[in-house]
Amino acid sequence: MIGVTGNRIIDEDIGRIVSEKIDWGFFAGKSVLVSGASGMIPCYVVFALLGLNDSVLSGNKVKVFALVRNASKAKKKFSSVLNRDDFFLIVSDVSDFKCADRRFDVIIHAASQASPKYYGVDPVGTMRANTVGTMNLLEIAKESKADRFLFVSSGEVYGVLDSSIDAVAETYHGDVDCTDVRSCYAESKRAGETMCVSYFHQYGIHASMARLSHTFGPGCDLKDGRVFADFASNIVNGENIKLNSDGSALRSFLYITDTVLGLFYVVLRGEPAKAYNISSAKETSIRDLANMLCELYPEKGLKAEFCKMKAGDGYIRSKSSRAQLDNLRLRSLGWNESVSIDVGFRRMIDSYGE
Repeated sequence: MIGVTGNRIIDEDIGRIVSEKIDWGFFAGKSVLVSGASGMIPCYVVFALLGLNDSVLSGNKVKVFALVRNASKAKKKFSSVLNRDDFFLIVSDVSDFKCADRRFDVIIHAASQASPKYYGVDPVGTMRANTVGTMNLLEIAKESKADRFLFVSSGEVYGVLDSSIDAVAETYHGDVDCTDVRSCYAESKRAGETMCVSYFHQYGIHASMARLSHTFGPGCDLKDGRVFADFASNIVNGENIKLNSDGSALRSFLYITDTVLGLFYVVLRGEPAKAYNISSAKETSIRDLANMLCELYPEKGLKAEFCKMKAGDGYIRSKSSRAQLDNLRLRSLGWNESVSIDVGFRRMIDSYGE
């Protein structure tokens, strides 16, 4: 088993990722910059790259540069790897970061406020990382003559979805109201994607985009504000699950190892100026998710109950009753979903006890 983090479940996940039969040799000897690295998903990306050095690339290691805003948070997240000679922690806002004399072969831009709890209280900050930050990193990619640039985008770019659509493909152009403050996230992600396409068109930067659905797993901040984090927090703390709606909305939830592998498939096999949905093919209602989690831990004796959302917390709820993404384009690269929702949530929740 890979032993990067010291957390059994996360290390098992990293081992699962690096055991995938894909051309990991591409990363040999390269320098990779990961922005927003202390976030749940990019943190796994960092650990996976270091795991490759411990197993697949031991003779010609990849150098991993983790770009973060909060030094103290990052030092806790990466405490197990801070002294490694293949890991470099950089503290800077992604919009202001200057690379000086460094050159990066691969840039994975994942710095963004993804939780709806920020949309009402910091819409400008939400937009900045996806617009100013994206252009800044694309300029660095241009100066570095980078081999790959990956923009971690979101299914939110499709806007308010028609519930009659079974699954939204990447060719759907979306319905986003630019005068709605909640659109700070969707519109800035859309702008970031257009920047990637523009830099490919004008400068030849191999920039691809990954549109993520709900990703859950170990390392998620239980105060994140998104439904899967709230429900996991309830289970961890032995509380009844609190529903802020009737729970009928349908969402797709993908375990973090499948999401991270999806990102690597796009980096290694994706086409430039092209977007790829990274999503589960299975839809689950919020109510069914709540009931499933209670059933996973019958010894806790918990149940799902309605609880009216508090006013003034900045959280702006999605208007979409359904948000299913078509993952056919990603599967055409060789990717497949492998972790079921019940197994994934069991791993996530149990990881907090490790």
